[in-house]
Amino acid sequence: QVQLEESGGGLVQAGGSLRLSCAVSGSIFSDALMGWYRQAPGNQREMVAIISSDGSPHYADSVNGRFTASRDGAKNAVYLQMNDLKPEDTGVYYCNAQKSPFEFWGSGTQVTVSS
Repeated sequence: QVQLEESGGGLVQAGGSLRLSCAVSGSIFSDALMGWYRQAPGNQREMVAIISSDGSPHYADSVNGRFTASRDGAKNAVYLQMNDLKPEDTGVYYCNAQKSPFEFWGSGTQVTVSS
């Protein structure tokens, strides 16, 4: 059974930093496409960053240059380093794992950026 568990969210002032972690249990991690998504109140869930099994990341334009996604195969974990946070980064951040035909989601962690 695959489970994803996020941690590291919290309240931070604009310009600050947070590091999110996602622990992945199960045998999916090594060749899964991993991703971070977020959802703000009243908005649809959107992609923030995805990272392939070889570690190549892709970012949404809104976070490119400020956020860095990484993965650690030894720990079955993915990370999202978020710098220069802005109020519009506020939302629930979800970890995602995709390995066709399966897709898994974590329960999310709240990030709140105050102005």
